Amino acid sequence: MNKEREKISFDVLFVGGGPACLAGAIKLMQLSKKKNISLEVALIEKGADIGSNALSGAILNPVALKELIPDFMEKGCPVEAIVKEDEFYFLTGTKHYCIPFTPKYMRNKGFCIISLSRLTKWLAGIAEELGVNIFPGFAGSEVLYALDQKTVTGVRTGDKGIGKDGLPKGNFEPGIDLSAKVTLFGEGAKGSLMQDIAKKLDISSEKMPQVFETGIKEVIQLPENNYFRTGNGNDIHMFGYPLGFNTPGGGFVYEMEDNKAALGFIIGLSYDNPMLDLYEEFIKFKQHPFVSKIIAGGKVIEQGARTVSTGGYYTIPRLAIDGGMFIGGNAAMQNTPGLKGIHLSMKSGMLAAEASMEAFEKNDFSRKSLNYYSKLFEKSWAKEEIFEGRNFSQALSKKGPIKLIHLGAQHFTKGRGVCDSMPVEEDCKTLRAVDSGIKDLALTDSDKKTFDGVLYVDKLTGVYLSRTMHREDQPCHILIHDKDLCVTNCFETYRCPCTRFCPGNVYEIEIDEKTSQKKLKLNPSNCLHCKTCSVKDPYENITWTCPEGGDGPGYTML
Repeated sequence: MNKEREKISFDVLFVGGGPACLAGAIKLMQLSKKKNISLEVALIEKGADIGSNALSGAILNPVALKELIPDFMEKGCPVEAIVKEDEFYFLTGTKHYCIPFTPKYMRNKGFCIISLSRLTKWLAGIAEELGVNIFPGFAGSEVLYALDQKTVTGVRTGDKGIGKDGLPKGNFEPGIDLSAKVTLFGEGAKGSLMQDIAKKLDISSEKMPQVFETGIKEVIQLPENNYFRTGNGNDIHMFGYPLGFNTPGGGFVYEMEDNKAALGFIIGLSYDNPMLDLYEEFIKFKQHPFVSKIIAGGKVIEQGARTVSTGGYYTIPRLAIDGGMFIGGNAAMQNTPGLKGIHLSMKSGMLAAEASMEAFEKNDFSRKSLNYYSKLFEKSWAKEEIFEGRNFSQALSKKGPIKLIHLGAQHFTKGRGVCDSMPVEEDCKTLRAVDSGIKDLALTDSDKKTFDGVLYVDKLTGVYLSRTMHREDQPCHILIHDKDLCVTNCFETYRCPCTRFCPGNVYEIEIDEKTSQKKLKLNPSNCLHCKTCSVKDPYENITWTCPEGGDGPGYTML
């Protein structure tokens, strides 16, 4: 069996098939054509197809898209709808109250409602037309370094055909070493390769820790006569029930084409209740009288989940290193108050493309040269937008009236607030210990009755509707460093919160009826690649890694 790795060289390598890398690749090819410089550009994506792992709300501020492709509508950009009016509500247990004003950062009139899966697929087609080599189904498993162990020289893709025992099977294919003068990492929130780089090169020193939200989203097929036919707005945001005042989060419903709706629920992972079940809160939100009225008669046709980096400007890592740059959600490019990040991810990729072109003109790919990207970012509208929300996530994590004081102060001081910069605690450190006497980890019969399999589906049905597929006989891509800790310390202190914060039912605790011994059971084939586990685990005992390339969700509309 030949285990020698193939080596392929490119000038520029983009890691990730999201909006940051695709916009960056398109911009780079546009610049190379304009300057008459020939470049070999490649893009790898861990999903089976471009768009199959892409999930977002998604309201798109088209500002970056207009810069990149001015005639994007004429070129067939897949826009679901244009926002007519915003609707903003506060929910109690049974009622809803229209907020008389919409905060400026939530005003989306004229923006585009999109499916990120469809948008990325469309962008990929344009990138390929410009000459970008796109390779879906290839997951980056390892960063390649020069002899100095500081300069990034490319990425090794994961081996294929490895058995559960870690040994090559008959269909084994070794990963490929993809080398490049410049490598741009756009893996999305909590990127695996970036986590390794952060440990090795300390790119986040003197920065605040990144914090996250997890969003669960569905596409629902509505009947022909639905809320959006008669309602004033098609961009509806809600907060309050079921999370209450102290837990950050809220929900949304957006109109899509062909009588569909995008429904989502977001929870800030700074929450402190270890018994909180993210999926259960999502279902409670859907069942609220106001929300259930909007989606009445509907059927869930696709579901998924993902984390979003929401810490803001002070959590952005160093953007350039020798031979590499960080873009998109990987680098916390998110307008947290406005619940939007696609345009910022695109702009970061475009700015990094400009820095790449500058580096090729100078033939200098050092950090000093690539730091031109940081300089461009600091002068851009993207930085200005992110900077205004620099303390927002920190304020949301506060409890009681002090939360309103901080948010109000930020509103009137363009984000500065009471203190600047406002400290933030890592999500993995915010859980409180469970109250004594809590033992039951299972759903009650009444909980189970809420699922009808049509409009209200359970976790496993949601996984099915995400089209998630993993080869069953490969090594587990979720690494538990100490399984004993899970059923001792973690169970006693937090009742194993992984069984509740995972929206895909990957983690289960089995208790032997005779011996009462506990055992952690993993269902990695259910994994939605949201990475909540690697963020919220209170013992940092879980490491999420990429499974075999091509495995994972198969989104088409999210």
